[in-house]
Amino acid sequence: MLVAGLQCSALLLKDTTNLLKRCHSANATYLFQQDKFYDVNLDIGDKSVQCSRKVDCLKLWLMWKAVGSAGLAERVDKAFVHVRYLVEQMKKRDGFHLLREPEFVNVCFWFIPPSLRGKEGNADYQDRLAKVAPTVKERMMKQGTMMVGYQPLGDKINFFRVIAFSPLISLKDLDFFLNEIERLGNDL
Repeated sequence: MLVAGLQCSALLLKDTTNLLKRCHSANATYLFQQDKFYDVNLDIGDKSVQCSRKVDCLKLWLMWKAVGSAGLAERVDKAFVHVRYLVEQMKKRDGFHLLREPEFVNVCFWFIPPSLRGKEGNADYQDRLAKVAPTVKERMMKQGTMMVGYQPLGDKINFFRVIAFSPLISLKDLDFFLNEIERLGNDL
């Protein structure tokens, strides 16, 4: 949420059972030869996420130095403002149906085109609704306007999932997002 690179992340564990090695070990003998003159347990590369990559704390420090603690806090706060705004706008528009109220910055929803509204009881409703998100995504990608993911989950058919955490987006961008989904999906 700080919009920091993955390399800036650190995972600290109290676990002393070599959990990281058991989960992430590549056992790459060409990288971690076992016939060294010193104790090979000192080689930590195969016990870390991303093999030999270490946490790039300098990148995190430089970002922190550039925007400060207040700037980092503002990034997180802005993400929640965007999510609240997006949900409020969806509730004002016909056709947007939340999977559930967001608990974080993921907003999961269906866009129900006019041809399917009020037809929830029809036998083919679920099949037709499941095709809306893939079709809208295909159209937006072919037109180059934006890209948003979709997925099914358990017994829930394809729904859109947008994660609103970039500090670069604006409320105008979120309005465009909703307008574009309507524009690309209203004829389905």
